[in-house]
Amino acid sequence: MFGEILSYVYSGNLHVSLDKVQTLYQAADLLQLEYVRDTCSSYMARNVERSTCVDLYRFADVFSVKIVLKRCLQWIYRKFTEVASSEEFCSLSLNQLTEIISHDELDVKEEKAVWEAVVRWVKHSTDDRLHHLPSILPYVRFNLLSSDDTAAIMEHPLVREDPGSFEVIRKVTKELETSSVTRRIGMDTLEMALLFNIEDNEIICMNPKEGKYIKISLPSNFEDKYITNMTVTSDNIIYVLTKESDDQLSVLEYNHAGNEWEHAGMSSACNFVRDALEVEEFFVELHGHFFLVMVKVTANSNIVLTRRYNRHTDEWRECAQLQFDNTEEFCHVVPCSPHLYVFMNSDVHRYDPIQDKWEQRTPPRTIPVLCTAVPMGTEIF
Repeated sequence: MFGEILSYVYSGNLHVSLDKVQTLYQAADLLQLEYVRDTCSSYMARNVERSTCVDLYRFADVFSVKIVLKRCLQWIYRKFTEVASSEEFCSLSLNQLTEIISHDELDVKEEKAVWEAVVRWVKHSTDDRLHHLPSILPYVRFNLLSSDDTAAIMEHPLVREDPGSFEVIRKVTKELETSSVTRRIGMDTLEMALLFNIEDNEIICMNPKEGKYIKISLPSNFEDKYITNMTVTSDNIIYVLTKESDDQLSVLEYNHAGNEWEHAGMSSACNFVRDALEVEEFFVELHGHFFLVMVKVTANSNIVLTRRYNRHTDEWRECAQLQFDNTEEFCHVVPCSPHLYVFMNSDVHRYDPIQDKWEQRTPPRTIPVLCTAVPMGTEIF
């Protein structure tokens, strides 16, 4: 790693990869090279995903890398059931385990999932961990469990094997009879339909089952921005594309638990469309990758310009360009695995991200005026 740093000192180039970013950060931290350290922490934050979140969390916890720590915890809370079933989860320390299961933001339908995660962690090394069970149990919210589940836990071999655990459960359940404990965020999840109003810069959430509406506005510190497009990922994360007065485009992420908007950690993208009569902007996710699609309307043609976000380099990369003579005003961009589709009244084009190539598809000739398009599975309506 010192060789890598020495090369950076002389050349100004720093090559970071997932397999060496942690040791590179340690070396930079030792040598107090702030730029290298910041570059490594940003790289780790951008690469938090299912396969890396626990490992990066453990590292960030030891070195107090706040930006990485926050991102890892968000991912673990969001995918708790999936993460808790992994081998990496069992490598957490006692303090790290209790830190995670103490939070309201765990996306679990039932508290039973938290207890099952604790059991997996203890069983991974029963001889070394069983004596920790009494100190872990107070973080399990027993008042959110059914009486049958609580009774089953009292009879669990781990609890019966450790008398201290049995007494802790009795004490905790008795105390909870006269107090209230906050429900986990996943227990009150609602399926919502989202609409956004560009003029008022607000998002409206509709609960289809109850017909109720909730408004979400951008916070006051984002007054210089306005929403141009919005997308919801396959993980049910809401992102909005915002534009600033200088035409810089940036991405904000909605924090469900905190009910607040945060920068998504992506670099800003400049408005790369010039000399257009009209520009339509679309921000979509496809297979975990973000695409920024701009349809440039000129006097003679339409041009579709696409940028793909590379989270490893934190850059927006140019994709193949699509140009056609049709100058219809309406256009709609739809992600439908594994392609992007551009729909117009008399044209349909499909983009293949792997080949970086556009091709024409069968147009909807039976539709006089196309209003919108919606993907469901492998079909588009």
